Amino acid sequence: MSANRETKNKRFYLIGIGISLLIAGVISFYASSAPDGLEKVAIDIGFIDSAKDSAVSQSALADYAVAGVGHERLSVGIAGIIGVVVTGIIMMVIVRLIGKKKN
Repeated sequence: MSANRETKNKRFYLIGIGISLLIAGVISFYASSAPDGLEKVAIDIGFIDSAKDSAVSQSALADYAVAGVGHERLSVGIAGIIGVVVTGIIMMVIVRLIGKKKN
């Protein structure tokens, strides 16, 4: 692969990562605060009060926020960035494993 092509690929990936981090860290705060579909149905039908917390409801990233961060906007942004980074790492591992199988 030529150096020029590698530079273009690297720039493409860095721009993609930057956009993903921007969306996750900044724009995600402006997402709808309305309940999701399942929660809305539970409210409409009247069984929301019988719902039980999941096993991970007290986890560090529950409700799309970082536990212990007092500023809501910052908490949501950090959670989004963590999500992008973790997803990226998982994808890199998968791609490398697939690449090793082909060789």
